[in-house]
Amino acid sequence: MKYDKIEKTLFIKNRNNFKSKLDPKSVAFFNSNDIYPISADSTLPFEQHRDIFYLSGIDQEESILVFS
Repeated sequence: MKYDKIEKTLFIKNRNNFKSKLDPKSVAFFNSNDIYPISADSTLPFEQHRDIFYLSGIDQEESILVFS
């Protein structure tokens, strides 16, 4: 396991806090980081974009988080 277990209530609180500051009729998009190649047959280890992890706890490449 990459992380110790984090309670889902933390991410719910973080999302609610973020959404409360979002202007009405606005949309927020967050793209996860990609897997970056460093040579023809090698890649850097994946590291999730901090904003997506902070808001959702998701640690998956090629993810998109949308708030409206």
